Amino acid sequence: MKRKTKVLIGLASAVVLVCGGLFGAGMYFYNVAVVPAPKSFLAKSEPIKPGNSRYPAYKWYQDAHKQHWFEMSATRHLKLDANYISADKSTRKTIIIAHGFMSDKNRMFDYAYLFHNLGYNVLLPDARGHGDSQGNYIGYGWPDRLDYVKWAKKVIHHTGQNSQIAIFGTSMGGATTMMVSGVKGLPTQVKAFIEDCGYTDVYSEIAYQAKEMYHLPKFPLVDIVSGINHVKNGYSFKKASALKQVAKNKRPMLFIHGAKDQFVPTKMVYPLYRADKGPKQLLIVPGAAHSRSFSTHPKLYTATVKKFLNKYLN
Repeated sequence: MKRKTKVLIGLASAVVLVCGGLFGAGMYFYNVAVVPAPKSFLAKSEPIKPGNSRYPAYKWYQDAHKQHWFEMSATRHLKLDANYISADKSTRKTIIIAHGFMSDKNRMFDYAYLFHNLGYNVLLPDARGHGDSQGNYIGYGWPDRLDYVKWAKKVIHHTGQNSQIAIFGTSMGGATTMMVSGVKGLPTQVKAFIEDCGYTDVYSEIAYQAKEMYHLPKFPLVDIVSGINHVKNGYSFKKASALKQVAKNKRPMLFIHGAKDQFVPTKMVYPLYRADKGPKQLLIVPGAAHSRSFSTHPKLYTATVKKFLNKYLN
């Protein structure tokens, strides 16, 4: 009897230790994946100086007159921050730009310059937990999708009921854009979407990165991190699905992905494109790595975006 009791106590202790270890690992990777902070796996930004191909866009953005806009998040009552830049010629056409993971509005200057040169107003928000916006977690686009609806309504209030809006985003911002597309009650003034290298869903992307960076299986660790995130932030990684959102979309969507993307693998774009129910177009940019489609083939990128927007914002 004593021996059996000892065995049971030993097993129970082992279970407690294993569960404790898994929870500890889950909290560690929650901090890596969800808590806004410098990430060792992200390339550091280098100063942009004269002679750099990005310098004209950078200089324009630094000198541009920016209106400072604020909005409250759709949940959690967080103060969100954005820059608004009017087109040189008065227009009711606006592009809302969504940045990527641990980026911010000011690092999207290349795209702001692109759309400004095409004649659009541009609005560049900071997502929750990024830049100057409040928040202690990275939403990966899911809670943010509702914030972008509020930003769209703010644009309409500014430029009038005849506003025409397109939402554009890269990487996490691309996923955010797709997640917005499936929101019920999205204003009719939002005419089109352009997503660049967004992922199918948060669970799949984090599972992919766990394998690529840490050689870890998705189960049970990603599920544990997802559970922690659900408790802390109100959504699971599987629920945060761009794939399910585009399946609800009936508005035009341009899908862009680099052929050599190894951060959000290129293969993710194909089920997204197939699932979308609206008018759609797919551009696979030859030789482009993650978030490098524009810099790799700027003429192709610009021409494709210009033609798409001219078709649906008129």
